[in-house]
Amino acid sequence: MGKFDGKVALVTGAGRGIGQAIAMKLASEGAKIVVNDLDQAPADESVSLLKAQGAEAVGCVGSVTEDGFSDRFIETALDSFGAIDIIVNNAGYTWDNVIQKMTDEQFQAMLDVHLIAPFRILRSAAPYIRQAAKAEQAEGRQVHRKVVNVSSISGVYGIAGQANYSSAKAGVIGLTLALAKEWGRYCVNVNAVAFGHIDTRLTATYEGQPNSVEIDGKVIGAGVPKEVVDAYVPTIPLGRVGTPEDAAGAVYLLCLPEADYISGQVVNVTGGAVE
Repeated sequence: MGKFDGKVALVTGAGRGIGQAIAMKLASEGAKIVVNDLDQAPADESVSLLKAQGAEAVGCVGSVTEDGFSDRFIETALDSFGAIDIIVNNAGYTWDNVIQKMTDEQFQAMLDVHLIAPFRILRSAAPYIRQAAKAEQAEGRQVHRKVVNVSSISGVYGIAGQANYSSAKAGVIGLTLALAKEWGRYCVNVNAVAFGHIDTRLTATYEGQPNSVEIDGKVIGAGVPKEVVDAYVPTIPLGRVGTPEDAAGAVYLLCLPEADYISGQVVNVTGGAVE
């Protein structure tokens, strides 16, 4: 018996990196997975990997910022599996600049993907969650559901060059704390993870020119200068940057039945680094 047998988990940004690792980890304990990714090919790849692992999985492709996406995401879960038990708001990217060079578009883009999209997804999930919880309570049953919102140490401590990202990720923490209080009566545990440096395509080190990725039709500089990472690693007590699997492990812990009395918390996942 897996820890999540019979449970349905929705994971945004699950076509690559951390999101894919989260989906694989939850599925390894029996969860059925709704995979979201911005692009078709990565979503299909994750669905294929999950099915090869023996999991049930479906894709829901598209930008989490699109009008109507949140309803479509929730409907995909209910139409495919008939339930929602775990929601992981993971999708996102960075678009850095110092404030005097940052455009309104850059600032708004980070709010849209990191804060407004999770808000909309959770709002779309609310009718099902409320109705299911009320029915379970009428039957004398207590069923815990889990929400894990992905924040960042940028939202906890702030990072230079990330006024937009830091603001959005701080907002995620506020959303988490408020919803933990609203949804406690429905037996929903709402927590956040604040990741430090996790090694993905968006944080890959570079020397000279930044890496670039295309996101939602925009070519955006990505990665972290090698000298910055080299200086940061010695400040991490565990002596290394994190892996997607490390990040997934933290989300997994908050989804476990053993975490049924943990809610409204922000867990820093940094290898022990404190800022």
